[in-house]
Amino acid sequence: MEGNIETKRPPYAIITILMIGAFISMLNETLLNVALPSIMKDLDIQASTAQWLTNGYMLVNGVLVPITAFLIQRYSVRGLFLTAMGLFTIGTVTAGFSHVFAILLIARMVQAAGSAIMMPLLMNVMLTSFPPEKRGGAMGLFGLVFIFAPAIGPTLSGYLVEHHSWRILFHLVTPIAAAIFIIAIFLLKDKKEKIEIRLDILSIILSSLAFGGLLYGFSSAGTKGWSDLEVYGTIVIGAICLILFIWRQSKLEKPMLNFGVYRFPMFALSSAISIVISMAMFSAMLLMPIYLQTLRGISPLKSGLLMLPGSLLMGIMSPIMGKLFDKFGGRVLAVIGLAITTLTSFMFSRLTLDTSYTELILIYSARMFGMSMVMMPVMTNGMNQLPARFYPHGTAMNNTLQQVSGAIGSAILVSIMSSRTKAHATDLMSSAMKHLTSQPTAPQIAAMKQQITMKATLEGINDSFLVSVGIACVALILAFFIKRVKPAADPMAAPTKDPIPPLEKISEGN
Repeated sequence: MEGNIETKRPPYAIITILMIGAFISMLNETLLNVALPSIMKDLDIQASTAQWLTNGYMLVNGVLVPITAFLIQRYSVRGLFLTAMGLFTIGTVTAGFSHVFAILLIARMVQAAGSAIMMPLLMNVMLTSFPPEKRGGAMGLFGLVFIFAPAIGPTLSGYLVEHHSWRILFHLVTPIAAAIFIIAIFLLKDKKEKIEIRLDILSIILSSLAFGGLLYGFSSAGTKGWSDLEVYGTIVIGAICLILFIWRQSKLEKPMLNFGVYRFPMFALSSAISIVISMAMFSAMLLMPIYLQTLRGISPLKSGLLMLPGSLLMGIMSPIMGKLFDKFGGRVLAVIGLAITTLTSFMFSRLTLDTSYTELILIYSARMFGMSMVMMPVMTNGMNQLPARFYPHGTAMNNTLQQVSGAIGSAILVSIMSSRTKAHATDLMSSAMKHLTSQPTAPQIAAMKQQITMKATLEGINDSFLVSVGIACVALILAFFIKRVKPAADPMAAPTKDPIPPLEKISEGN
C-alpha cells in the first residue's frame, strides 16, 4: 500500500546501522561520569563546572528530543541519520582534542544534538518495520541500546581512565562513528513522499524553555538545594512553559508533539510506569557510586566492575524478555519484574559499612534483572495501542519523559539523602556528646566527627533507597492494570485526509 511501511521483510541492514549508531551515542551519555575527576585535574576546573559536561549533554537531549517527532515526519531516515551521525562524529573529534573547557563543553553539546535524533529515529523504524505480534522481540533488541549502552558506560570508562588519559574515551569512539557514517552513505537508502509540514517557532521556544528549565532545575537541586532561587526559579519557569506548550499543541492542526497519544489508556499507563522506573533506575546509578567510593573506599574501576554483571544481565535478558512479551504479554512480566525491583531496593535500604562486595553484586544484578522485565515490555505494550501516525510522537514523548524523570528522580533522592544525612549527623553528634565522660582531645574529636559523618551518610543513603522502595511500589500497583492491546482506531483521522501524512516507505535499497 502506498505510504505505509513495508512489514513483510523488515529492513535489517538499516536497523543494524541505526542500532550501532544509537549504541555508541547512548554509551557516551554515561561514559564521561567516572572520568570527571581526571578532566577536572587536567583542565584545572571545579566539580561544579565539570558537572556541566553531563548536565549539558542531558539538557540538549531534553530540548531536542520533542522536536524529533516533527523531524521524523518531515525528513527521510537517511537524511536524519547522516545528519545525526555527522554531528556526533564532529563533536567526538573536537572533544578528543579539546584543551579548553569551553570547547570541550560545546563539543559535548554537539554530540548530544546528534544523539537526541538517533534514539527516537531507531525506535520509530523498529515500530514501523514489525507487526504488533513480533514487536516484543524487535524492541527487546532495541533494549540492548536503550538500557545496556548507558549501563556499561561507567565500567568501561573506569577501566580506560585508570590506564589512559580521559581523551581515549573520545579517540576510541571517533573511528567507529566515522566508519558508521561512511557505511550509512552507501547502504542507507529509503523512499519518502513529499510532506508539507512546517515547524512552529513558538512551539520550539516553549518546548526548549519547558524541558530545559525542568531538567536544569532538578539537575541543580542535588548540589544547590531546593531553596536556591536558580533551582526553583527555573523549575517554575519550566512548568509554566510546559503548560503553555501543551496548550499550544492542542490548538495546532499539525502539532510538533501530539499530546493526543494520552487519549490511549495503555500508552498513558506505560508512560506512568516508565517514569517511575526511570526515577528508580537513575537514582541507583547515582547513589551506589557514592556509597561504594565515598564510604567504602572502593576505586572507580572496582565500582564499575561491581555494576557490570547486572548491566550485562540486563542487556542479555532484554531480547529474551521481548520474546516472552510476544508470548505472554506485558502484565505478568511487569508485575514479576517490579516485585523483584521493589524487594532489591528494600535490601539496598539496609546497607552497612560491612556489606560484602559479593552481596552487593548479587543484589544489584537481581535489581537489574527485575528492571529488564519491565522497561521494554511496558513501553512496547503502550506503543502497540497507538495508530501508526502517532509513532513519532509516542517515541519522542517516551524519550523526553525518560530524560526528565531521570533528572527529577535523581534530584529528589539526592536531596533526601543530603537532608537525612544532616539530620542523622545532628542526632549522632548529640548522642555522642551525652555519653562523653571527659573532655575529648582534638584528635579524638576529629576521629569522632569522621565516624559520625560516615554513619550519617550511610543512613542518608539507606533512607533514600527506602523512598525508592515506595516509588517502585507505585509502579507495581499500576502494573496490575496493564492489558494486552492492538493498534487502536485513530479517533482524529479523517477518512480522506490524514492531518499528519504517513511515514516513509523503507526499503533495503539493494
